[in-house]
Amino acid sequence: MNMDTPKMNMKKTVLGICIPALFLAGCAGIGKMGTKEFQTSFFAMDTYISLTAYGENGDTALEDAQRKMEELEALWSATDENSEIYAINSSGGKTVTVSEETKDLLDFVFSMADKTDGALEPTIYPVLLAWGFTTGENRIPKEDELQTLLQDVGHERIQIEGNEVTLPEGMMLDMGAVGKGYTGDVLVGILKEAGITSALLDLGGNVQVIGTKPDGSRWRLGLRNPFDTEGYLGVLEIADAAVVTSGSYERYFIGEDGKRYGHIIDPSTGYPVENGLASVTVVAKEGKLGDALSTSLFIMGREKAEAYWREHGDFDMILITDEGKLYITEGIADAFSLSGGFGNMEVHVVGKDQGE
Repeated sequence: MNMDTPKMNMKKTVLGICIPALFLAGCAGIGKMGTKEFQTSFFAMDTYISLTAYGENGDTALEDAQRKMEELEALWSATDENSEIYAINSSGGKTVTVSEETKDLLDFVFSMADKTDGALEPTIYPVLLAWGFTTGENRIPKEDELQTLLQDVGHERIQIEGNEVTLPEGMMLDMGAVGKGYTGDVLVGILKEAGITSALLDLGGNVQVIGTKPDGSRWRLGLRNPFDTEGYLGVLEIADAAVVTSGSYERYFIGEDGKRYGHIIDPSTGYPVENGLASVTVVAKEGKLGDALSTSLFIMGREKAEAYWREHGDFDMILITDEGKLYITEGIADAFSLSGGFGNMEVHVVGKDQGE
C-alpha cells in the first residue's frame, strides 16, 4: 500500500476503482443540542481525508491536525525528492540522518516486520513498482525479473543506529503500509491535547475515533461488501478505537491473461496474494497497529491470522473469505451485525481456546 501513488488511469477494464472499505453508518443526529461540530477535508497521503471534532477548540485543533499530517507526509513520501524516505532510498548505500519522527516510525515498522515474520515488509517497494501498483501502469512481471527484485527485499539488512539509517544500495523503503495509521495516532494525540473528547478521523478508509459520539452512543461504521462496489456487509459499533480494512478489491488490474491481480504483494513470492481471503478488518487501540496488521494478516491467510491473534491478542479482527464466510474474534462479536442482505451469511466466532 503506497502512500504516494500518482492519480491512476481510471479505466474500468484495467484498474479497480479504489473505494473506502469503511464508512459512517446511521450518521444522522450524532450530535446533541449545543454541541459544536467542526470538520475539515483535504487530500493527503494519496487519499481524501475527513476530520470531524466536537466541542470547544475543535476548529484550531483540526487546523493543527491537518498541518501535522502534511508535515508527516513531507517526511515519509517515497516520491517527494525532499522527503527523508526519498533521501534514504536514493542514498546509494550511504548513511542518512533522519528526524525523531521518522526514526520512531521505522522502529515500529521493523518491529512489526519481525513480529509478523516478514508478512509486513517495508522493502517490497521495488516489486510494487514492477507490477505498476505505484504508477498505474500495470503489467505482469516475468518470473526472473521478480526473483532479481526479491534479492533486494529484506528489512533485516537495514541498519539503524540512533537517528542514522543505512540502506544497502539497490533496496528501497515504503511506509505506505503503516503511514496513515501512524499518522492517525499522532492526530488523535493532538486532538486530545486540545481537549477534544469526541471525534471521527477518516483517513481514506482508515477510521479512528475518540470516545463516543456526542450523544454518548458508540460510533457505527459500515463494513464494505468486498464482493461488490455497492452496499455494505454489516455495521460495527466502536468507541475509542481504530478500524482498518485491507482487501484485494481495493486496487487491482486485469492482466492480458484475463486474470485479476490485487495490489497486496506477498513478500515471499513477489506475487499478489491468493490465499482465499477477500478482506481483513482489524480493530485496535492504535491506528498504526491496525494498519500494519490489516495488511500482514491478509498476507498470512485465515489460519495463520487466527494463530497470530491467539498469540498476541491486543486487537480484534473480521476475516471474510472468497467463499463468503465471515470469521470474527470473540471480543467484537457482539458489536457487529450483518446487514439485511447478508443475514444468511455463515459466521464463525473465533475464540482464544479454539476457533469455530
